[in-house]
Amino acid sequence: MLAVDLNADLAEGDVFSSTDIEILDTVTSASLACGFHAGNRDVMRAAAAASARRGVVIGAHVSFRDRTGFGRRSVEVSPTQLVDDIVEQCDVLAREAAEIGAIVEYVKPHGALYNQMGTDPSIAASVVEAVTHQPHRVLVAQSGAVVVDVARRAGVRVIPEGFPDRGYLAGGQLVARHDEGAMVDDPDIAGQRAVSMVRRRGLLSIDGTWVAMAAETLCIHGDAPGAVASARRVRAALESDGITLRSFARTPPPEPTDDRPT
Repeated sequence: MLAVDLNADLAEGDVFSSTDIEILDTVTSASLACGFHAGNRDVMRAAAAASARRGVVIGAHVSFRDRTGFGRRSVEVSPTQLVDDIVEQCDVLAREAAEIGAIVEYVKPHGALYNQMGTDPSIAASVVEAVTHQPHRVLVAQSGAVVVDVARRAGVRVIPEGFPDRGYLAGGQLVARHDEGAMVDDPDIAGQRAVSMVRRRGLLSIDGTWVAMAAETLCIHGDAPGAVASARRVRAALESDGITLRSFARTPPPEPTDDRPT
């Protein structure tokens, strides 16, 4: 039986919005902003409570300290400070979640931090060190990123992620946000791409090259226009194809093998 997690980046506004709620009704995991790029304690607590009521697994969506740039700009920070910043964000969300009886079960970096841990060994090492301080030691990262091997060597469980609502380059990297083809705005196409990622273990890049990937979770960007429609269509397409929606936190990690995708 094929199964996949569907996650969304949420709680990125100054209030807990109706869009957040509608997306939570669709996904199985929710990565909640922890205040450094967006969100605040009230939004965190409201989002955590709404997630818990729906059985949606909660993750910490951590970033560089960059509210002005929504976490999408590179920030110069020492490795030690970056570890401390990530741990601080996780702790804040964990405290707010605990207030309503919920727990935080994974870490997923946002924006520039997510991209840089995929290519910069120093950034990857700091992210992994911060995750080792978390109770569940689970990291969501793009398949093939530098951080994947670093995390596995440290005993961190890595959940490879795919993006049905984002364009890919031939090498497997995401198209830069400011470039043509960065976002997939058509919900039907996003649904088709989601099925391809799970059923065929890959999808076509913007130039038609096949990009192989092993995605255990698929992400819908909650801040994108049409996010609700995309989330619903992706879920419907997956279920119509016989693919079960289930959070990775509800599935035991696979036994290590020599041929696992990296």
